[in-house]
Amino acid sequence: MTIFTEFQLTGDLQNQAPMEKYMRHQFPFAGVRTPERKQQAAQLIRQSRQVPLPELLAGIDALYRRPEREYQYIAIDVSVANVRRLSLTELSQLTQYVTQTAWWDSVDSWRKLYGEYVRYVPEDKLTVFALFYQQPNLWMRRISILLQLLEKQTLDRQLLTQAIEFDALTDEFFIQKAIGWALRDFSKYDADWVRTFMDEHALSALAVREGSKYL
Repeated sequence: MTIFTEFQLTGDLQNQAPMEKYMRHQFPFAGVRTPERKQQAAQLIRQSRQVPLPELLAGIDALYRRPEREYQYIAIDVSVANVRRLSLTELSQLTQYVTQTAWWDSVDSWRKLYGEYVRYVPEDKLTVFALFYQQPNLWMRRISILLQLLEKQTLDRQLLTQAIEFDALTDEFFIQKAIGWALRDFSKYDADWVRTFMDEHALSALAVREGSKYL
């Protein structure tokens, strides 16, 4: 037994149905809303920073394999909390979970892990980007588009351009939404670049609408 296999959430049955409905009944839930989940998992996350790396990775895997969605959220939270302990080897290993029981909620949480890593180790940004760029799975490519979300001065415009151009014509809501989100966020810092980019590229109506919100 480890701290991860022993960990159990205490849920509220009254929360299960609305939480499952919100996620279109794709996943079972234990019935633990976000504030309570973070509170219940706080000690586990603190302890996770002290365990050996192999045990950490095994623990993330064990949590992610549990059926209730909240455990997958906690597995991601544990990963993010330990981002400074991870190397490219571990980050590459963790990409396997991006496509498991994938939906926007888990994928965008995994994006945070990789986004925080490239801000901490900027010299590895191109290598991390390559883990997701042009992948056949749409959720992997969503991360390539959103990898630099919240970056300003450090955002690599060429990488963002490559990610968007690859999927500009992809008829998939979550891809087009990501394109618009990435452009909208960066427009807060460099509106002229985003405006020029949208003028020079044939983008979907959704991407343009989302990307133009602050222009």
